[in-house]
Amino acid sequence: MKFKKKKIAIVAGARPNFVKIAQLVSILRKHRFFDYKLFHTGQHFDFEMSQVFFQDLKIPKPHFNLNIRSGKHPFTTQIALIKKRLQEHFNKEQPDLCLVFGDANSAIGGALAAHTLDIPVGHIEAGLRSFDRTMSEESNRLVTDLLSRFLFTHSESANKNLSKEGHSTSKMFFVGNTMIDALVRHKKEIAKRKVAQKLGFKPKEYGVLTLHRYNNTDIKPVLDDILQAILMMQTELPLVFPIHPSTKERISFFSPHFFKQLKFARNLHISEPVGYLDSISLLKDAKIVLTDSGGVQEETTFLGVPCVTLRQNTERPITVTAGTNVIGGITKDQILSEFGEMMQKPKKRKKIPPLWDGKASLRIVRVLEKKLL
Repeated sequence: MKFKKKKIAIVAGARPNFVKIAQLVSILRKHRFFDYKLFHTGQHFDFEMSQVFFQDLKIPKPHFNLNIRSGKHPFTTQIALIKKRLQEHFNKEQPDLCLVFGDANSAIGGALAAHTLDIPVGHIEAGLRSFDRTMSEESNRLVTDLLSRFLFTHSESANKNLSKEGHSTSKMFFVGNTMIDALVRHKKEIAKRKVAQKLGFKPKEYGVLTLHRYNNTDIKPVLDDILQAILMMQTELPLVFPIHPSTKERISFFSPHFFKQLKFARNLHISEPVGYLDSISLLKDAKIVLTDSGGVQEETTFLGVPCVTLRQNTERPITVTAGTNVIGGITKDQILSEFGEMMQKPKKRKKIPPLWDGKASLRIVRVLEKKLL
């Protein structure tokens, strides 16, 4: 009797999702008993935000592209459209499991679509909490975990958060960090890139800046303070700033004077977004990284590069307790204080967190084999 393969729907749409799915897709493509379908929601759609990641990470072309773009639709409308269109596809494809990643709209939209059709949901990166309900990402995390039958965690603190919220331990699987899987897999390729040198910088003689969180870019007083801090920090250390398309748009809207000030900011090097391999190459050789990205906090911890997070909290506390990260705040004075301290006394990593070893995707597949086959 021929075995019928189990169908797995993988839903992704934002740049960090592509990093997290890369190794998992590579494993599932060769699996005898699983048949996967990749649904790209279109949340991130620019070449620099999507296609280049598929190329760098060798991810096959998505089976379905929903083309629901960020910026084109309001926040809640985007989630509703993702849910609606995925339900239409799921009704035809009849997957046995839906896997979602992280805290973007693609995750909660996918979880809602699958849950409505009684399709089990697996949430990869479950249990992360900033405890800041003003962040839309926090709402996405909470709801996605509530809808999930499989909670794949990347740290022990995530397990504790889920337990406190009443989730059954039978649903929790501590598998490690899929973000690090990609970094480990492409380590040799990253080493060959030498992006900093191509820009004219020697290793450890420049900083990297990333900025994209709604709470930072869509509140004018916050954005203004961060931008003023950036202008002051670049006088002490050259900063490379691959600017997110939405961030560029919000700066043009709220703080257009910033671009006029750039002619005096000779050490601030603004570029278009960079692909995955170039991004990690830049991070690896940086003296310091300033970011509001969750993934970058994890990557810098793994790489041992000092990181100042431009937020008032983090859903990844292990990057602070074990890693190289400090919370830098969002006011100019807070940021400059933490930046100055980190420049004088760079924070060193205590240890690489447990199971951040490049094998998280394999552990996820092993769990699915036991539970679905």
